[in-house]
Amino acid sequence: MAERLQKIIAAAGICSRRKAEELIKEGRVTVNGLKVTEMGIRIDMQSQVVAVDGKPLEFGAFVYLLMNKPHNMLTTLSDPRGRPTIVDLLRGMKDRVYPVGRLDFDSEGLLLLTNHGELTNRLLHPSYKTSKTYSVKVEGFPTVAKLTEIRTGVKCKGFRAHPAEVRVTKKNRTSSWLEFVLKEGRKHQVKLMCEAIGHPIRRLIRTRISFLSVEGLKPGQVRPLNHGEVTRLLQEAGL
Repeated sequence: MAERLQKIIAAAGICSRRKAEELIKEGRVTVNGLKVTEMGIRIDMQSQVVAVDGKPLEFGAFVYLLMNKPHNMLTTLSDPRGRPTIVDLLRGMKDRVYPVGRLDFDSEGLLLLTNHGELTNRLLHPSYKTSKTYSVKVEGFPTVAKLTEIRTGVKCKGFRAHPAEVRVTKKNRTSSWLEFVLKEGRKHQVKLMCEAIGHPIRRLIRTRISFLSVEGLKPGQVRPLNHGEVTRLLQEAGL
C-alpha cells in the first residue's frame, strides 16, 4: 500500500512528520537512489527504497519510555553550556528516543519519549487534544473569579488561552497548589496563564499525559511502557 513519503519517514522513527517535510525540502531524501523534493509523493515500501542522508530507512521495534524529569534539567539531547539534559538519564540505551513535547529547565515531572515519529506528530497536533495535567504551586490565593478566567479562556501575553480545567488542591501560609488540565500546548502556557491572573508560579510538576501518570516514578527514574499502555496510546492517536 502506497503512503505519503513524509509519513513513511516519520513511521520509521527518524523524526516527526513536520521535520520529515523539512528533510524532503532540503533534498536529503532519496527514493531508489534519486533525490525527491516533491512533498505529496506516495511510496510503496515493498518495491521502493527510501533513504535519508544516504541511509536506508529501517523499521524496527519502536521504543516507548516514561521519565520523571527532575528539577533543573533540560529537555534536550545536548547543551553547548554543559548543563544536565535528559540524555544523562538514558545512558546505556541502544535506541535513540526523542521527547514528545518539553518541560522547562526548572519544571519537573512526566515526559514521554519515543522513536515513533508519527505517534509524536499526532500527540503534539492540536486536533488530537491530548490532555496534560499539572500540579502547580503559585504565590497567594487565587479567587473564584480568577479561576473562572482560566476556565473560560484567560488572555495571556500575545494570545488567548483555550479554556482549561483548574482547581485548588491545597493552601499553605503564603501559596496555593492548583491542578491544571490542558488540551492546548503553547510554550510556557501554564506559567503565562498564572501570571495573567496575578499569581506567579513557584513550582510546576507535570503529573499526567493523557492516561499516563508519573505516579510510582521517582525523580530521574525511567521505565518502558507496558503492552497495554502502548496499545491504548496508539488507539488514542488513531494508529
